[in-house]
Amino acid sequence: MFDLGWTEMLVVGIVALIVVGPKDLPVLFRKVGQFVGKAKGMAREFTSAMNDAADQSGVREMSTSINKSLKAATNPVGTAMDGVKDAAKSLTDLDPDSETGKMAAQRAQDVKRIQASTARAAAERKAREAKEAQERADAMEASLSESPTPAEEPEKKADT
Repeated sequence: MFDLGWTEMLVVGIVALIVVGPKDLPVLFRKVGQFVGKAKGMAREFTSAMNDAADQSGVREMSTSINKSLKAATNPVGTAMDGVKDAAKSLTDLDPDSETGKMAAQRAQDVKRIQASTARAAAERKAREAKEAQERADAMEASLSESPTPAEEPEKKADT
């Protein structure tokens, strides 16, 4: 609003301290705060009254159409793409009884079947890999239990 920076605010505060005095400075700031609050409230009330008046007179609908026109003028590519999207949307809304609708339904079923068979194949592969890993682990444990430990070998040599 007034575009005051920190340095300007500091200068205003120092001048106010000198002019008003340290005793009355908090009272002054309180009064200024109350005034600013009342001014903001009045501005808010004025804005809401103007918006209500615009709604009642239909200016808002007209401004919405003007905004759309300005958007179209400033961004012709975006507007053209919106038109293409609207046209493409009508192509995706298919009548289920038409041949195209029946083919789309068949494709959707085929997609579901492919996904199910892929999931089943992945589950079978994981189960097979888990089974093979378990067999390898069992074989390694068996080979460890059959081979003598280094501490047992000297005892066998001493017995012979």
